[in-house]
Formats: sequence, structure tokens, C-alpha cells
Amino acid sequence: MLKKTLFQLHWLFGISAGLVLALMGLTGALYSFEGEIMRALNPQVLRVEVREAGMLAPAELVARIEAAEGKTVSGLWVDGRDGNAARVFFTPPAGERRGPMRFFDPYSGELLGQPDGQAFFGLMLQLHRFLAMGETGKQITAASTLALLFFCLSGLYLRWPRRAASWRAWLTPDWAKRGRAFNWDLHAVAGTWCLLLYLLAGLTGLYWSYDWYREGMTRLLGDAPAGEQRGKPGERRGGRGEAPAGPPPSVDHGALWRSLQDAAGPGLAAWNLRLPAAAGQPATVFYLLEDAPHPRALNQITLDPASGAVSRHERYADKSLGAQLLTSVYALHTGEYFGLAGRILMLLASAAMPLFAITGWLLYLDRRRKKRAIRLARGAVGAAGDAQGWLIGFASQRGLAEQLAWHTAGQLQAAGMPVQVRALAELSEQALRQASRALFVVSTFGDGEAPDSARGFERRLLGRELALGELSYAVLALGDRQYRQFCGFARRLHDWLDQQGARRLFAPVEVDNGDHATLALWQRRLGELTGVTLGPPLEKPFVEWRLLARHCLNPAGTGAPTFLLRLQPPADADWRAGDILEVLPRNQCAQLPRDYSIASLPADGVLELIVRQERHGDGALGLGSGWLTAEAQPGQTLRARLRSNGAFHAPADDRPLILIGNGTGLAGLRALLKARIAMGHRRNWLLFGERQAAHDFYCREELQAWRAAGELARLDLAFSRDQAQKVYVQDRLGEAADELRAWVERGAAIYVCGSLEGMAAGVERVLREALGDAGLEQLREAGRYRRDVY
Repeated sequence: MLKKTLFQLHWLFGISAGLVLALMGLTGALYSFEGEIMRALNPQVLRVEVREAGMLAPAELVARIEAAEGKTVSGLWVDGRDGNAARVFFTPPAGERRGPMRFFDPYSGELLGQPDGQAFFGLMLQLHRFLAMGETGKQITAASTLALLFFCLSGLYLRWPRRAASWRAWLTPDWAKRGRAFNWDLHAVAGTWCLLLYLLAGLTGLYWSYDWYREGMTRLLGDAPAGEQRGKPGERRGGRGEAPAGPPPSVDHGALWRSLQDAAGPGLAAWNLRLPAAAGQPATVFYLLEDAPHPRALNQITLDPASGAVSRHERYADKSLGAQLLTSVYALHTGEYFGLAGRILMLLASAAMPLFAITGWLLYLDRRRKKRAIRLARGAVGAAGDAQGWLIGFASQRGLAEQLAWHTAGQLQAAGMPVQVRALAELSEQALRQASRALFVVSTFGDGEAPDSARGFERRLLGRELALGELSYAVLALGDRQYRQFCGFARRLHDWLDQQGARRLFAPVEVDNGDHATLALWQRRLGELTGVTLGPPLEKPFVEWRLLARHCLNPAGTGAPTFLLRLQPPADADWRAGDILEVLPRNQCAQLPRDYSIASLPADGVLELIVRQERHGDGALGLGSGWLTAEAQPGQTLRARLRSNGAFHAPADDRPLILIGNGTGLAGLRALLKARIAMGHRRNWLLFGERQAAHDFYCREELQAWRAAGELARLDLAFSRDQAQKVYVQDRLGEAADELRAWVERGAAIYVCGSLEGMAAGVERVLREALGDAGLEQLREAGRYRRDVY
């Protein structure tokens, strides 16, 4: 719950404060080297010739400047290093807090011209601090700075990898990712790189944002009582109130200079004299020594402007660490506290701020798009109908029954008929009794079994007596005639409804392997019943996909060759982890749909399949696998279509996930893992089995990289031919029974993909032994035990 709440707040604040922070980052980056850039642009104004005679004393400088400008000097900023021009501040006009500023040559007192670029950097500072909106902008930037601190801390929690000690999990982006997965990875990894710098910038930036924060920091870090703290060193900001009124002060610049030289000694490098606005107030001088640890390690003296008598002397070196940090708050904010390297790092971090706004918005829009797609997929069916409407119940193992149910519901509602669609797992006794007309679209799994999601429904209701004399119904049954109990579950459902007094609208329509002619019969029967002409049962036609590449995953293996295929999807193709690709072998008619679990995400830019090449007893290649693994050539097109398989979609939340599969079943599990990792969910446990580790460890580098990065919390492998006694994936699961129970207790869901015979049955047996029959059925009914097996 905490993680979900933080996630919601993270993106909510992100879409509101992200753009402001992006602007603050860009302007801060542009302003960070303002001095160097200005001197490079204006060498004739901001550079002066260093003369052996040295700089003039303040008294002579002031006299020459006042004579040339005709204004009274209120402050000087002189830096004797590297031939820098000095700055003079003039007394502000009545009623104003700041007067004009000019650059001058400290060796001659000559006033210099106005440098180019001042207005630009002034605007950058105004945008950075106030969004160029005055007090209102200041409040916005202040709130955004608080949001930045929240982003740092919540982002750290949201992306915390399971293997926190792995530096790769923290600092290495996956450049092979595409789309949403890449955006999330870049957002998280770049945020980790910048985390400490953003925390530093935020914590120091608040110093200028809120009085309560500045006062609190002063009390916490300062050596003197809060009331005795001086202003902000190194900045000529003036007070917050009106300029003091009164006669101008009497100033003896010679006495001030002698006092400064005595206080600073021979190591004086730069000094900033601030004269009071009115008589009776002290003057202040900030000065920097040549051996100062950083450019803002300023010392401060307070003295009488008329006599030069020092009343207070604060040396940076004598302060406590906290007081030094307080004095250096601006240096910390810009990174210059740590030298040139610190400034460059802060520049890069500031310039990267728009990256988080862009990737954050892309992730948000992608999330909105997917939610909208889900609403549209089911939103074609409006509000649930009443008891006089149609109830459409479905039970699906690989998505076809669910797709047909929603398609039928959408067409009926488009004709003005109220409908409600429910999975059989959600149907209660009361819902059945209240319904007057119902359609049941149900698959049979394997040899007569109910789909996993409908087993609880069968156990709860099909053995009970229910008075359903008011119900009229029809059944669409999906199955495979190669099994002896063809459509066994649908037949049991039909017989039970009949026994409870429900009235059959027409004979059950039994469909073998998605046969379109039989599905069209279902449409005709409904049309005759409702008077509505219903469209084709499957909205999506087969379209052309291009085979881009095919790579054998086990070229020297002892088993059948297995291939990774990459297909170029059509422009409008979209799917989710767990979905199915239906392929027409040899581009034949739709009487031969072959189903393959998808092994990739749309963000990967390609659709990937993992297909084992099958051969019949006479040596002939299998119809579908032969077409994909041998006959179709790279560059050639094939006809296929996507099918949603909602029963095998990844959980929407971050619950732990246990993924179990063997052989080509890795395809569906791989897509689920990719989806989980893209969402930042790292509590993933994969159990995978094949023949030999040396040849059949499919996607070895990828899985090991996820494991090393902490994105795959646990990886258990079973290679049956690598030892005398064969070991299968269900054996590895049994060995980890205690861990299995612990994960389930923490809310884990279990997903199984691969062969029905052997693996899936063996896994279910182990699950029953570890969790008990009741425990496993509870997981199944709660949607926490799902299978995509064949």
C-alpha cells in the first residue's frame, strides 16, 4: 500500500512540478559558469592588465570613481587574482534598496564599459529563482524544490533493487531496451546517478526559499545565536525591509583598508566592502585568503566606517563544521565547494533535469494510453444490464473465449440490448438466479478439464441444486477434437444448467480449434434469436508480418532444434505480456490457426517467438513449426494476428511473481519478466528446465544479467540430462518448498508456461504437496495460479 501511494504521488507531483524543475535545471546549468563565460565574451571589459605596482588603495579608488561617475560609492568587490576586473556599487536612490553597479580597473580606478551578456544571465537567474514572476514565482520554485526532495527519496524507494549491493543494478542502463522499458530504465538509472547532487541542490536551494527553513538551518548549524547571525556571505542582497533612513555615514577608507590588512594578513586574495546606508551603522568586509578551501570560504569583519575599529572578526577556519557549511551554502548549491569537478557535476545534473520531465511524461502518457486501451477494449460494453438484459459468462484458458465473449457483448449492446460480461470465476449463485437470459462462452482445457479460472466455479456450483427455471441460455463451446473428452467442461456446464430447469435457446455450438465456419454458425443462431445481424466472430483479420531473423538457440543440443524468431509487427500492432500470436502456416486459409506465446513486448520494437521444430514419425516437419523454423525465410512475410490472453497477463500490482516453465514455455515467462522489470517490480522468481545447460539454456545472458541486476530475485534451473538421475523443474520447486510457501504468504502469484504433459502436471502435484489442495484452489480462484500450457 505504501509503495502504491508513493508511486501515485511521485507521478502526480512529477507532472505538476516536473516542468518547473526542468526550467530551473536548465537555467541553473546556464548560470553555473556565468563568470567564466562572461569573461570569455568580454575580455576587454572583464579582464585587466596586472601591473607590478599593484592595485590602488580603496581611498584612491573611491576618489577616482566618484569623481568620474559623480555618484557616491557604497561598496567595492575586488579580486586580486588572474587579472579580474573589480566591481563598484553606488548608493541607491532614495526609497530603493540597490544602486547601480559598474566594473572598473583596480590598478587605475578607470571605469569600464558594460559587458555583453549581462541581461541574458540576469534573466537566467530570475527564471531560476522566481520564474521571472516575482514573489509568485518564488513560491512556485520553492514548492518545486520540496517536490525535488520528495522525488529523490520516493524514487530511491520505488526503484530499490532486491540485490542492493550490486552496482550494476543501480548504475547501468540497458541500452537494448526500447519504448516504455527504456524510458523507465533511463529515468531510474539517471536518477540514481544524480540523486546525491539533487538532494544537495534541493536542501541548499530551500535556504533562499523559506524563512523558516533558513532560520532553522541557522539554529542547527550556526555557532552564534540566531539573532546574531549575519547575512548571506558573498552576495550583495541587502535587507528585506526598506533602506535605513538618515544622514550618510562618515567613511575613512584608509582606516578601513589598514584594519582589513591587519585582520587578513599577507594572504589576502579578494575582498568585498559593504558600507552602511546611514550614519551610526557598522561597515562589513568579507574577505578571502589565498589558501581558502573553496571560493566561498569567506571571513568576515565588522568595523566602524569612520575609525576602522574592528568590533567583530569571524574567521572561516575557526568555525565549526556546521557553521562552515552554513557560510558555504551557495558553494554547496553550485558544487564549487568541491572544486571544479563539483561544479561540472552539478552543471551536468542540472542540465539533465529536463530528461526526467520528458521520460516521466512519456511514462505517464504511456500509462494513460494503456489504461485507455483497456477501457476501450471493455468499454465497448457499457454499464451492466439488469436482470432483463443478457448475461455473458466466459471461461478462457488462452484468451479466445474471453475475446469472443466481449465481441458478442459489444455487438449485442450496439444493437440496443443491455449486457453484462462476467468471468465464470466471478459468477455467484445469486447472479445466476437473477439472470433471465445468458450466453456462456467456455473453453475446455486439455482432456475435458475446466480452464484454470473456472475450476472454482465448477466446484462451487456444478455439484449443487439451483432453481434456474427463469433462465434461458445458450452455450458456445471451444475445444480440440484430438482429445477424447472434446468440449467436456462445456458439456458438463450445459447438462447442469438443463438439470436446474434452465431453458436451452438452441443446441450447444461446439468449435474445434477455432473453426470459423462453426463460429459463424454461432453468429447466425444469435442473429435468429435476437433479430440482430452480427458481424464476423473475430474482428482482427490475419495480416502480414515480416520475418526479420531466425536464430537457433541450441545448435549442438541433443533435443529438437529450438529457434528464436524476430518478426516485424504491423504499424498498429499492440500486445501485452502473456498474449498469443496466431500464425497461418504456409499462409494457408484460416482453417489452420497455430498459437504461439509471445516472448517480447511492443517496446522491444519486434515480436519474438521461441519455437521448437517438431517432426512427425515419418520425418515430416510439423505444419506450424516447420513453416516457421525451416520454410519461411528471413525477409519473407507470413500471415498472423494477435490474440489477447487476459488469463495470463501480469498482475497490475507489485506482488511477488513465481514463474515456472520448461522448454519453449520460456517465451511467455520471458515477456512477463520484461513487463515486470519495465514496471520496476523486482520480486520475480524463475524456475526453468531443459535438457543440457551447455546447449539448452535459452536466453542465458539475458536471464543472468537480470539476476545480477536484482531484477530477477531468484533463478532455479533444472537441466535433466546433466546428471545420471534426471532432474526436472518440478523437482527444483519441491526442493524450494519452504521458500515457495514464504513467497505465497507474501502474496505471490504463480504463473506456469510450457508442456501440459509432464511439467505442468508435475508442478501442480508439487504445489498441492507444498500448499495443500485447499490452498492451491484458493490461489486459483483468486487469480494467483495461472497456466498457459499446451
